[in-house]
Amino acid sequence: MAKKVVLVTGASRGIGKAIAVKFAKKGYNVVINCAHREGELLQAKKEIEGYQVSCLAFLGDMGDFAVCQELFAKIRKQFGTLDVLVNNAGISYVGLLQDMSSENWDRIVRTNLTSVFNCCKLAIPMMLAGGGGKIINISSVWGVAGASCEVAYSATKGGINAFTKALAKELAPSNIQVNAVACGAIDTEMNQWLEEDELLRLVDEIPAGRLGRAEEVADFVYHLGYKGSYLTGQIIGLDGGWI
Repeated sequence: MAKKVVLVTGASRGIGKAIAVKFAKKGYNVVINCAHREGELLQAKKEIEGYQVSCLAFLGDMGDFAVCQELFAKIRKQFGTLDVLVNNAGISYVGLLQDMSSENWDRIVRTNLTSVFNCCKLAIPMMLAGGGGKIINISSVWGVAGASCEVAYSATKGGINAFTKALAKELAPSNIQVNAVACGAIDTEMNQWLEEDELLRLVDEIPAGRLGRAEEVADFVYHLGYKGSYLTGQIIGLDGGWI
């Protein structure tokens, strides 16, 4: 029986890499992508191949539709199909909205939200041909609650949440499930800009009393990608009870 295939964007480190490794451990062929960190991407590819699966690594901006088309052409050529799409690529911006440049706004929207459109648009025909599939979008609690000084980030994650709900309705008759994981504070490089006292105050706000781990997100995403065909259109919080 042919191995299933998963694509994880933003997979050179952190949550994306943990998700890619989890699927590899479970026997999936894995496609990984990032925009800039080629060395880390190739290291992730080497680690994934250690689980006796095939791995396609692709360096490129998924917010650029032509680049995204190039990746999907490679997926079709090497694997012929795509069973699971995990839209994880994302960047943050911390600062007052009035100080944010229009260039930074465009960059975060392209990276966080347009990339989701691009990948879904190209993945759907492959999933339809295969009789179904799973799309999991990595969102944030700030897409639900909003965060001061992270307006653009919150807007893109809120957009992902609405996109998820709408696309799930569109694709449910075709046996393609679409869900989002609204992550809370996860212990990755994205939070390493916090000073120690800020981090302690943050942890104090979280009922679970700690940051989440990338591996915990990966475990949950794998479950969404592997199990169940009735759960769709959901924005599921993974935040230790924070929000």
